Amino acid sequence: MFGGLKNLGDMGKIMAQAQEMQQKAADMQESLENITVDGSSGAGMVTATVTAKGKLTGLAIDPSLLKPEDAEVVQDLIIAAIAAAQEKGAVRAQEEMQKLMGDMPAGLQGMMGGS
Repeated sequence: MFGGLKNLGDMGKIMAQAQEMQQKAADMQESLENITVDGSSGAGMVTATVTAKGKLTGLAIDPSLLKPEDAEVVQDLIIAAIAAAQEKGAVRAQEEMQKLMGDMPAGLQGMMGGS
């Protein structure tokens, strides 16, 4: 009569694991704010620093580029450096997510869309 209830313990365990993974995911999202990567352009003459979430946190420009007649080139280099840093940040964020998914039990991976 109560044979179907014996699996409730497993469901409770799965729910606890899901809550733990949810907390780990939230912690990871917060940690992405503290991971920074650099992208550069113009052979390192412009360097941008972004978080793994893509927020620009720093920009360094070689002083030799700061001539009025070179303004357009500098603008292009800044855009390229920021794009390079944001790309690296996105890759790093994906790597962190894969680490999190690797720690997740197989049943939860399926529930969260993992492979």
